[in-house]
Amino acid sequence: MRTIVITAAALAVAGPACAQEIAIKPLIEARSRYEHVDQDGLDQAADAWTLRVRAGAELRSGPWAALGEAQGNLAAVNDYYDGLHGAATRPLVADPQDVAIYRAQLQYRTAPLTVTAGRQRITLDDERFVGNVGFRNNAQTFDAVRAELVPLKGVKLDLAYAWGVRTIWGTDGRGARQRGVGGDNVFANLAAATPIGTLTGFAYLVDQDEPEVQGYRLASQTYGGRLAGSRTLGPKVKLSYQLSWATQSDYHRNPNRYTADYWLADATLDVRGWKLNGGYEVLGADKGAALTSFQTPLGTNFKFQGWADKFLTTPPDGVRDLYAGGGYGWKKLGRVDALTLQATWHRFESDRLERHYGDEIDLLATVKIKKTLLSARYARYDADHLATDTSKFWLQLDWSY
Repeated sequence: MRTIVITAAALAVAGPACAQEIAIKPLIEARSRYEHVDQDGLDQAADAWTLRVRAGAELRSGPWAALGEAQGNLAAVNDYYDGLHGAATRPLVADPQDVAIYRAQLQYRTAPLTVTAGRQRITLDDERFVGNVGFRNNAQTFDAVRAELVPLKGVKLDLAYAWGVRTIWGTDGRGARQRGVGGDNVFANLAAATPIGTLTGFAYLVDQDEPEVQGYRLASQTYGGRLAGSRTLGPKVKLSYQLSWATQSDYHRNPNRYTADYWLADATLDVRGWKLNGGYEVLGADKGAALTSFQTPLGTNFKFQGWADKFLTTPPDGVRDLYAGGGYGWKKLGRVDALTLQATWHRFESDRLERHYGDEIDLLATVKIKKTLLSARYARYDADHLATDTSKFWLQLDWSY
């Protein structure tokens, strides 16, 4: 079926597109990042200076487009454990060196319908369940066919079938950290605009069909809903909010039998450049056995529950994250287009047995000048009953054409 779909799309491009003018759009972006990690229990710190480049092109003719993009990640300083090579005597920095095809896709796009086939990025809602893992240099893409349909104004149906997940571990990935994970994944997302925000219902069938990857124990079916909206409360005052609930259970070959729930309540108040944010997120537990809590193996997990990455895999007893933060942003300061500062505090507890895991503080400063973004980031996790004390610092420069 995969071959038939992609071949049909290629023939369709080669037909009507030939009679129209073809526009070529170059795709170029670069990233330089220094990451330093100190972790209790390891005598040596990790120091990683990585350089990531992506380059390619998109050819578009009328509603049809073909896109190809390659990427390479080089470690100029590799005093770190990349998860694949060497012994874990230093902290993990999940950016192994890699050269690979990042995206290769064909697309048909009109106002009511977009169909994309091939290796592509897929990000749904806030990326909690399906995302690109864009912070990591190799990122995550999907070998998939995706259809986005807008049958009515304010209504969108998003359906995707992915037979492969290209992971952040790159071409050398192996064992539990495969370069690609096969399976029959289905992502269904139906969103409708309402007076109080966008209401979304979703169903995500995750089929991790590789025995080396946790013995199929990350295969799951997740069903839920989400409301995201905002309200203007006055001149330069806006309230944004998110509410979400989902239930998850075992799927396909998963030998575990479990059911776990997910909850999120989040609000952000914007007042004349200031942002105040707070929320509560729960990834629930079932019986307390490993991988019977709510898991998000295809989500952009770095965005959630602290940048120290202590909860990329949900603990057996689940996790409750109470967080609060704030920041301020400036626009047009001389040659600087935007400058932002922000801080967030997290308190982590188990969903089952009521244990305090630890606390974390995250700090971020960003400066944007035209097509260049410079960021400095810091995370400090203070452990109580989970993991060990960890400090991380990043200095990063991103540029895109």
